Amino acid sequence: MRIFVMKLTPSLRAGWTHLLAGVALSFAALAACPLASAAPAELDQGIHALQTDWATIQYQTPADQRAGRFETLSQQAHALTARYAGSAEPHIWEGIILSSWANAKGGMGALSLAKQARAEYESAIQIDRKALGGSALSSLGVLYYKVPGWPVGFGDNKKAEGLLQEALAINPNGIDTNYFYADYLVYRNRKPEAVPYLEKALNAAPRPGRESADAGRRAEAKALLDSIR
Repeated sequence: MRIFVMKLTPSLRAGWTHLLAGVALSFAALAACPLASAAPAELDQGIHALQTDWATIQYQTPADQRAGRFETLSQQAHALTARYAGSAEPHIWEGIILSSWANAKGGMGALSLAKQARAEYESAIQIDRKALGGSALSSLGVLYYKVPGWPVGFGDNKKAEGLLQEALAINPNGIDTNYFYADYLVYRNRKPEAVPYLEKALNAAPRPGRESADAGRRAEAKALLDSIR
């Protein structure tokens, strides 16, 4: 068996920097829509616990401690996914936490975690692409434009745009769907197109129980809007 070792050139290192700086993009704020009323109470409670713990790690934990805590939280998320493999929501949240762990961890291991997150989002889409307001679509779209392309990673701008637009069609007034599409447009140097989406994100209705996530996302949207005006 041959083992190929790839030497990172300056351009590839830049790609990794782009991945590590943005692969998470606070993914968990995406999944704010309530679970379907038919969802088991344990699943509902489990998702809420993951949301709460994610916010604590992301916004209240020192940066050098986040990777370890996201790793632990990913194990809890995986256990919930194993119990409810036929529901889209735990797959979405396991992907979100894996993405956040990748961002906190850095290094070559980040791509492996991003690939695991992609698999969870794809599973969620197969089950119910509209779950949590199309969060799997938005999250996967973000991965596709943040992860470097071949030969380093699986990044693909065309796939990213299609997924982000589909998520917007499902949840046109969502703070996250609008923010992430705007961020993609800025990344593609289509800044004028991004402005109305950022304004919509800033004016999105608050999400009960997600005050911390909303505050963080609005701050990001405002900073991005200020940077392109």
